[in-house]
Amino acid sequence: MLYLVATPIGNLEDIGKRALACLESCELILCEDTRRTSILLNRYGIHKSMAPFHQFNESKALARVLDELRGGKEIALVSDAGTPCINDPGLGLVQACIEASLPFTAIPGPCSPIQALLLSGFDTAQFQFIGFLPRKGQKVLRKLLSYPGTTIGFESPERLVDTLEELHTLDPQRRVAVAREMTKTYEECRRGTASELIAHFKEHRPKGEIVLLISGGKLPEEELSLDELLELLQELHGISLKEAIKLAAKLKHLPKSAVYKQAHS
Repeated sequence: MLYLVATPIGNLEDIGKRALACLESCELILCEDTRRTSILLNRYGIHKSMAPFHQFNESKALARVLDELRGGKEIALVSDAGTPCINDPGLGLVQACIEASLPFTAIPGPCSPIQALLLSGFDTAQFQFIGFLPRKGQKVLRKLLSYPGTTIGFESPERLVDTLEELHTLDPQRRVAVAREMTKTYEECRRGTASELIAHFKEHRPKGEIVLLISGGKLPEEELSLDELLELLQELHGISLKEAIKLAAKLKHLPKSAVYKQAHS
């Protein structure tokens, strides 16, 4: 039997009794990093055999683990922090278990995207998790800004300000949140527009694991009708109707001929 065991994302007290009992009873614990998992096991006096299972050896280790499961071995899978398979190793093993009709279950616990969602105060009825945000991907960010619910993604401390600046360019009024060091001593969740967060994180360089959340909505140009957008572009930006048609077609993702026809109808 395979057990997917969620472990703390920071505070070692955030582990359930069922998870501890499972780790205590299993014959083998598959770890993303045995050194990190040892800290948790030592905290609770658990002494079990461990084996590395991460993105670099998952495909090689898969056959061996499946053979051990077929032989009736009780195996737990943990990641460095949080819930296995959520942007962490394990999905390939789960899919292999399904194909081989081998039993497995998940023991719930901490999950950083969900923790960050709760701290953000953003919409929890509809949300999407996208893993790591794209590198300088305005095209992808534009799509994310059109999602009606909350978007949750991971970002590195080094790239956070650059991503916030791209978000500010696309939608200066959109509410965003940055959650870091969750459940730890210096837990922080900053909320505001991208420009407000840029000012903060330029003065206080971010550290640790970061979750970036984008509130739901539409891009400004998507909320306007085509006629309203053409008028706005001409009045606020002082450009000609010809240039407004060209820009509106790009913003609305429409053929220029269709926008031209609408403008002159």
